[in-house]
Amino acid sequence: MLIVRLNTKNRLKILGILCAILLIICTGCNQPTNTTQTGNNPTGNVIFIHPDGTSAAHWGAARMLYLGPDARLNWDQMSHLGVYLGHMKNQLTATSNAGAVTHATGVKVNADSFGLDENQQPVVAASGQAKTIMEEAIATGKGTALINSGMIHEPGTAAFVAKASGRRLFPEITKQVVESGVDIILGGGEKWYLPKGVKGFHTSPEDAQRTDGVNVIELAKSKGYKVVYTRDELLKLSPNTKKVLGVFAADDTYNDDTEEELQKNNLPLYVPTAPTVAEMLDVTLKILSPQNRPFLIVLEEEGTDNFGNYNNAKGTLEAMKRADDAVGVAMKYIESNPNTLLLTAADSDAGGMEVIGVTEKDFPLDKPVPEKSNNGAPWDGRDGTGTPPFVSAPDREGKRFPFAVGWSSSGDNTGAIVAKAHGLNADKLPTTLDNTEIYRMMYLTLFGKKIESK
Repeated sequence: MLIVRLNTKNRLKILGILCAILLIICTGCNQPTNTTQTGNNPTGNVIFIHPDGTSAAHWGAARMLYLGPDARLNWDQMSHLGVYLGHMKNQLTATSNAGAVTHATGVKVNADSFGLDENQQPVVAASGQAKTIMEEAIATGKGTALINSGMIHEPGTAAFVAKASGRRLFPEITKQVVESGVDIILGGGEKWYLPKGVKGFHTSPEDAQRTDGVNVIELAKSKGYKVVYTRDELLKLSPNTKKVLGVFAADDTYNDDTEEELQKNNLPLYVPTAPTVAEMLDVTLKILSPQNRPFLIVLEEEGTDNFGNYNNAKGTLEAMKRADDAVGVAMKYIESNPNTLLLTAADSDAGGMEVIGVTEKDFPLDKPVPEKSNNGAPWDGRDGTGTPPFVSAPDREGKRFPFAVGWSSSGDNTGAIVAKAHGLNADKLPTTLDNTEIYRMMYLTLFGKKIESK
């Protein structure tokens, strides 16, 4: 009532004082130091997890096996969900390379693209620049990391910083990744870092593949990278480390083949000395987070795709668990760093996995499941073709259920992908989204600029 009795000049003075007080209070709020505001859009960190080749059925199988049909994976507990539409410029099903280029640039490309358009020129991103979102992040001084359970030239991560006329130009792509300026590079593929005849930590001189004479590991050292080769070395890194190159296997950190071939050759699913993607992410966050600058992390669990393409149910489900563990690390980080967007999406469905769930009478636990369904689709038991069924973790009633895994193909399929988001700007995830929207979600969060969909 007092303000009402004052004249206009005094009312404005008092209102100005109140606004100043509120501004001081808000400025002192306990906000993360790398959160900024651009226009009306808060900006912060982005963690993009690409569990390659995974559909909703893949996540369902992992949930049943490891936690039970009533339980929830970390992935299940992400706050927002959208149906992902993933066609390419010239075909319905995405390739790993073209799907990654679309995620990195926000534009559709032909299926054979690895960052170049039909005229062999760098793809112009939705931002208007001939740079990927990670190249823009590097150019503007943001923290960056690429993490892959496969070889580092795998396109799901490499296409964020490399451009090539073909996805199989592994030596050139590997070199471009190291020369890109990314702060943290973690994955496999040592044989593509080393010239022929050079012995590596994991690689024999005979297996080294480079023919240009360039030792890319030595090149990385000259650029200031601390090089680590095992899980133990990675976990011992100081949080004060600035640049890291992790090279955890000669090839991939997994052995992608059928269950039968792995058993015959006495090979494990994953290289035992290599870290999981969850461990790689945890170390990466401990290094990037204290630097008080926004960061972009792109992580790919490639085993979900490669095991699926071999119709190896056991390997695929192990890879699914590892991908979900990485999601859990990211969600835990967001609890204390809410200025972070976690985004997940695959670009295709590897193998067309489905769960075949029946009673124990149909699938006795000590008997092999049928090798095929009535329509001829192959089935897997827990150790491959003609082996006893998988058994789920207990449900709420304590019951466990037998199941097999059916496969529709040995390639990549389309139409069953789900994207999810959690944390900062997660509510901006469309309920049905084109693959180009992944870039737009990341760009909004990292740079505060909304790029309208065409």
